[in-house]
Amino acid sequence: MPAQTTSLPTAATPEAGPAPRTIRNFIGGVPVDGVAGFDKFDPVDGSRIALVHEAGAEQVDRAVAAARAALDGPWGRMSVAERARLLRRVADVIDRRAEELVATEVGDTGKPETLARELDVARAAANFRSFADTVSAAGLDSYLTELPDGRSALNYAVRKPLGVVAVIVPWNLPLLLLTWKLAPALATGNAVVVKPSEETPSSATLLAEILVEAGVPAGVVNVVHGFGAGSAGEALTRHPGIDGVTFTGESSTGSAIMRAVAPRVRPVSFELGGKNAAVVFADADLDHAIAGLARSTYLNTGQVCLCTERIYVERAVFDEVAAGLAEQSRRLRLGRPEDPATTTGPLISQAHREKVRSYFELALEEGATVLAGGGVPSLGAELDGGAWIEPTLWTGLDHSHRTVREEIFGPAAALIPFDTEEQAIALANDTDYGLAAVTWTSDLARGHRVAQRMRVGMSWVNTWYLRDLRSPFGGVGLSGIGREGGHHSLEFYTEPTNVCVQL
Repeated sequence: MPAQTTSLPTAATPEAGPAPRTIRNFIGGVPVDGVAGFDKFDPVDGSRIALVHEAGAEQVDRAVAAARAALDGPWGRMSVAERARLLRRVADVIDRRAEELVATEVGDTGKPETLARELDVARAAANFRSFADTVSAAGLDSYLTELPDGRSALNYAVRKPLGVVAVIVPWNLPLLLLTWKLAPALATGNAVVVKPSEETPSSATLLAEILVEAGVPAGVVNVVHGFGAGSAGEALTRHPGIDGVTFTGESSTGSAIMRAVAPRVRPVSFELGGKNAAVVFADADLDHAIAGLARSTYLNTGQVCLCTERIYVERAVFDEVAAGLAEQSRRLRLGRPEDPATTTGPLISQAHREKVRSYFELALEEGATVLAGGGVPSLGAELDGGAWIEPTLWTGLDHSHRTVREEIFGPAAALIPFDTEEQAIALANDTDYGLAAVTWTSDLARGHRVAQRMRVGMSWVNTWYLRDLRSPFGGVGLSGIGREGGHHSLEFYTEPTNVCVQL
């Protein structure tokens, strides 16, 4: 069910039954009420699980002011070594409270517990440790300049925090992506105001409490809840006290944020949508490739920006790959997140399921042949109120069809044959997006050659989602602006100042 704004109740009544869990904004180190409330529903069964306080302009003002005050306080005078030690303490507290974070992620997203534990929470701790290491080892340019009169000058650069940064994160990997931005922002001495998705408010709020427990000063990290246009998101991005915006989410929202910050010429870092391609050559290890395609298509129910939605297969092995991947699709097990046998959770919401279903219908209108899935499963009375969808594969589509060109962000992909390497590259690059691509081949030279010609920010060969946290992460075209990861993140979150001293 879509979230709906309501007035905030003062107390539960016996007639209404017990009140849902309440999630408040977190500003200056304390919970803060909002101006209204909205419901959060469990995507597993559709039940109402929380009432979330929506921040208005007053709460956003208060959050920005708290962040600015933190910069002017002890946090702004903390050394790099002190911040790095603090980030490591944050990682230790995340490890200690890991099961609480698993519960919040599962409650908000419905994903299997094993996935939340092994991916989201494990990466959250790793992000803080990685950026503690990165900022500790980071250096900047220095030059000894020879002058015409025989003297010299020393030029060296120092990093300064960008300031108060708006951190806006999506609902698909809410904890992982928040820490991916928060860790480098804090490592470089910024203060932040976080606006999580209205669909996933819980882990950001819990993480803010964890940061305080670890010793991060009050006001360094603030959390405001709400929506985009006409709500906390718009108020935050238009706020004159914000020095930069980092955002992961839909391309259209990125465009709206750019318009909001343009009058003040604030820097932005965007990781946006994708319509990612995989290319399978006939010489690939097909068992390995099919298993990899199943993962890249269906991980987190296809709700990962890096997931594969277009699969190009060399014609000689097209039928074999299609049959193998369809079989992998049918082996997936949809079910409750605590069940160890569950491989695949629901979509995030009923509204998102309707979007994905509309593409299932569109694919049929465009002449697709369904190899697997294509509908809504029946999982019994306990779960049928959830946002479930079947893992789906199509053939019979081409680049004239919207299903192949528009991002679906669900567990669905189209398989398309190709005949030559040049044709495969041209098909993969025929998109307005440019986030990620995968090449499957046993020819190492071909793997390098094709991967380098992909018009994307990340290009894998014979693997997918394998990340070195120091490497650049981001996309081109409608897939984003800028890069995150390692020193690339440090460059966004800091302003270098050159100091010139005549000797």
